[in-house]
Amino acid sequence: MSRSCPECQGSLATERIETVCTECGLVVADDPLDRGPEWRACDADERERTGAPLTRSRHDRGLSTEIGRSTRVKGRKRRRLARMRRQHDRARIASKTDRNKVYAFTEIRRVVSQLSLPYSVRDQACALFSSAQDESLLRGRSLEGFAAAAVYAVCRTNSVARTVGEVVAVARADRNELRAAYAAMNRDLGLPVGPIDPREYLPRFATELALPPAIERRARALLDDLTVGGKNPSGVAAACLYAAARDTDHAVTQADAAAVADVTPVTLRSTYRALD
Repeated sequence: MSRSCPECQGSLATERIETVCTECGLVVADDPLDRGPEWRACDADERERTGAPLTRSRHDRGLSTEIGRSTRVKGRKRRRLARMRRQHDRARIASKTDRNKVYAFTEIRRVVSQLSLPYSVRDQACALFSSAQDESLLRGRSLEGFAAAAVYAVCRTNSVARTVGEVVAVARADRNELRAAYAAMNRDLGLPVGPIDPREYLPRFATELALPPAIERRARALLDDLTVGGKNPSGVAAACLYAAARDTDHAVTQADAAAVADVTPVTLRSTYRALD
């Protein structure tokens, strides 16, 4: 190809996939092939040619391989590949410990997806479950309960506003199993959890109650003048939103406010009276 423009005889320059005249801007040729590097940056300090980055949400950190399927393979070779695939799947889970991890990590990924939580919560919950398994905390307890408790514990440590009722609603464990597993991890692993700040619940509760931002700001101001020690944080947040809505003549019932906070109207009323 000539190195001059066929229109104005100007010089040519290659930019990414196009060869362009520097004088008139005419695209002389294009090359749709990406001739850049094949590697991808999975980590800041390491470049990988292929494959996804390591993840804590898989029992093998995502390093295992799979034998694929193809409709073009027929007869004896297809049956041989099916046998190899079956044996490979069996060998990938070598022990009961790995089997428990596979089941629990699957449950954690499902709960995190149902609650619309970020991937960081998923990975930390899987790491927390592995720590609990290493400390032999699972013996005699429910795997589903520990999976749900791990998600709830990570939400607590990362200040992500999720109540026990919300986690139980999507988990395969009941409230008692979750509380027993959470108490065991908190006691033996020393989770860095503190009191829940009711302010974490205000934006989500206000959205579910269709309240304007002015009422949310009023509720935050009410929280500054309230002592929340010994009270249910989600109930306190709902009570403050209910009080702020009443002050501005916005129609919100006690039942609706209590429902979004997963508390009873009696709990909400007791906190509301403390605001008066």
